[in-house]
Amino acid sequence: MQELEKRSPLAFPITLKDGRTLATVGDAADYMSALSLDQRERSYWRTAIMMFNNAMREPSYLKIATINLRSALVYDRLVDDSGT
Repeated sequence: MQELEKRSPLAFPITLKDGRTLATVGDAADYMSALSLDQRERSYWRTAIMMFNNAMREPSYLKIATINLRSALVYDRLVDDSGT
């Protein structure tokens, strides 16, 4: 992978309880940019955002960035795990 674009796929899709699926870097970026200030201040969201920033500079970090994003969503109880 040379460089990430908005349409670049995440390492794996993440289905949210509200029915949305985060499947691309653009989906993740749009979701994180809409976080409230309270959410952005939580350590797990700060880590997820930092890892996505790292992945934008070094695409080999995309898998760990996706894992961190999913973890943050799990901590906030936003992931739909009914299919797993």
